[in-house]
Amino acid sequence: MSGHIGTLMNTAKKTTIGYYLSYIALGLSAAMMGPTLPGLADQTNTQISQIGVLFTARSIGFLFMTLWVGRLYDRVPGHRLLTLALFGLTLTMALMPTAPNLWVLTAVLFLMGMSHAGVDIGGNTLIVWLHGRAVGPYMNGMHFFFGVGSFLAPIIVAQVISVTEGMQWAFWILALLMLPAVFYVLNRPSPTMPEAAQEAASGAVNWSVIFLIAIFFFIYSGTEIAYGGWIYSYAIATEAGTVSTAAYLNSVFWGALTIGRLISIPIATRLRARVILFIDLAGCLASIALILLIPHSTITVWLGTIGLGLFMASIFPTTLTLAERNTTVSGSVTSYFFIGASLGAMSLPWLFGRQLDQNGPQAIMVLVFACLVLEFIVYSLLMHQIQREKIQAPSV
Repeated sequence: MSGHIGTLMNTAKKTTIGYYLSYIALGLSAAMMGPTLPGLADQTNTQISQIGVLFTARSIGFLFMTLWVGRLYDRVPGHRLLTLALFGLTLTMALMPTAPNLWVLTAVLFLMGMSHAGVDIGGNTLIVWLHGRAVGPYMNGMHFFFGVGSFLAPIIVAQVISVTEGMQWAFWILALLMLPAVFYVLNRPSPTMPEAAQEAASGAVNWSVIFLIAIFFFIYSGTEIAYGGWIYSYAIATEAGTVSTAAYLNSVFWGALTIGRLISIPIATRLRARVILFIDLAGCLASIALILLIPHSTITVWLGTIGLGLFMASIFPTTLTLAERNTTVSGSVTSYFFIGASLGAMSLPWLFGRQLDQNGPQAIMVLVFACLVLEFIVYSLLMHQIQREKIQAPSV
């Protein structure tokens, strides 16, 4: 019996490696946008204010896939879908520098968004099925490897551009780095859907908690993507960095996310999810407040960016862990969470870009602070709802 349990644990760990590789690929695709936006604008003969439509296209693709891919994960062996999504991510990355105009590039980003959703929803659903209530540190670990990819992408882009004086090879190198995940996941058995998740897929879910978490993800994902995408342009507009150093500021943000997620792995085994979320949100507010209070200081921009990355790091995986503890997670339920996230990632970066163009770079930080305040309010409502349902549970 003990030998069988040991074999299952060993299989689970090997499968988890595949999810970690998938999230490195996901991070590479997510973080390459910021430092490549000016180059993509030149490639397509487009104004920088118009190029922000790429965020929207990727998010619409993400949303479109999110509407139905969760149901597919409930019905089809998960690794088949995950492998297909990873291949799509690799292919669209390779196609980006070949797009001759904004319309073609927008279509490529739409397809990339679809692939992104397949990997994101698949990874978050399958790892919960694989580890159950012990998912906390594994979930944080998976999102840590997203940070690894996000940290490496701007550095790779900056280094390749400095050597080749062009972006083409940067995209192709990133695409090559995604291939190991494709082949690894393809050769691993898919985890089975737990019985409780099957019940959730058939309709037995806690809708109030799911709705509040979806709203929470709307604000969080939109703010994270907007900050990671526009901090490069903000730094240049405020003269907080040159073209090259601004790319490194972008990388520092994703690097701080990476370090924060690494730190959060042991923390997730010691603190309750609600406590971690409170600390994270308070730290995010303090980091942006620092930049707002001393707006023209290069040092505060760097310190605030590092702080924001560190405290944002564990919000997403910790909220998913909180969801696992307070409702049943199926592919369909995960889709609802990511519908909220994709709507935020679609609308908020576009809004930030418009405000940057119309009202100047400082509007970016004001919007980030406002979003974080709103997120704190939603967090409070979520905690109240969870506590209320726990009190009512014995009488049901």
